[in-house]
Amino acid sequence: MPIATLYGTDRMARDELLTFARDLEAAGIESLWLPEVLGRDPFTVAGYLLAHTTTLQIATGIANVYARDPAAMVAGASTLAEFSNGRFQLGLGVSNAYINKARGNPVWQPPTARIESYVEAMRALRLTAPQITYPLFLAAPGPAMLATARKYADGANTYLMTLEHTRQARDILGPSPALNVAMFCLAETDPILAREIARKAIAPYINLEYYHRVWRSLGFNDRDFESGGSDALIDATVAHGDLATVKQRVNDQFRVGATRVVVIPLASEGNPDVDLLAAVANTG
Repeated sequence: MPIATLYGTDRMARDELLTFARDLEAAGIESLWLPEVLGRDPFTVAGYLLAHTTTLQIATGIANVYARDPAAMVAGASTLAEFSNGRFQLGLGVSNAYINKARGNPVWQPPTARIESYVEAMRALRLTAPQITYPLFLAAPGPAMLATARKYADGANTYLMTLEHTRQARDILGPSPALNVAMFCLAETDPILAREIARKAIAPYINLEYYHRVWRSLGFNDRDFESGGSDALIDATVAHGDLATVKQRVNDQFRVGATRVVVIPLASEGNPDVDLLAAVANTG
């Protein structure tokens, strides 16, 4: 049962980032997933980390299809997979209209159609460099994108969703495609403090309509999206409590269909909780 982690590393200094990656490797974490927002280029960071680690896999979580054309995406992913002896994984997604406008891409296309045409263009390329295979995953919050991931990729990535969503996602994907479930985790036994930390962490997402649509389908309503998120929404999407409780929440994701749990570690001081990751990696 592979345990990965996703962490926004843009504010880490270079040496701090490398230490973090090596600590993950020593802790038994399978892979580090690098988001792409408006900071460092994730492919460049992946190359640096792959060159300075031994077993840790590096993935994009996610690389934005609006940020580079299909040829650049294939070339980058294939080169990283080749030079790392297969330790690179490619996660793709559309991000959101606000981020893409900030990147200078004001035209927003329907996400499913955009991803399908993009992956088809990737597959149609005939580049001169050797093409090395690598796992391809699609960010898939809703049923339409999950169906696209089943058809066009090796699996799907979900983010900030509930246990029931994982169960439903596995039903849509079927038994074979990978299901990578990204989940915020926090070892904090004070529920009031834990929810306060969680609300700060999910603040960038709480007002996004495409999250609302999926959360509504899971039984939440507009009141759950107010004031940073209701206790019920926080408790369903963020694993918090003592270490045993957090580990159980991770194991529950595997039980209902996750292939990999991508832990997003939270801590009261804001630094990544490597001890939590090490403990969760030993989920047996």
